[in-house]
Amino acid sequence: MPIVVDIDVMLARRKMSVGQLADRVGITPANLAVLKNGRAKAVRFATLAALCEALKCQPGDLLRWEAEDTAGE
Repeated sequence: MPIVVDIDVMLARRKMSVGQLADRVGITPANLAVLKNGRAKAVRFATLAALCEALKCQPGDLLRWEAEDTAGE
């Protein structure tokens, strides 16, 4: 998928655990893990805003676009 989620990077910078972030955002650690591991199909703006508030960052610090590898085509 060309959208990469960098929540791990921000968690490390803020020295915060997944459980702590989930508590602050108000989602389950399991749902946060789905998002963190890039398995989510969508993210609500309210959730993204809560993540940014808890991590004191911008949406671009958490999400980035990467071109798909088209070498096989």
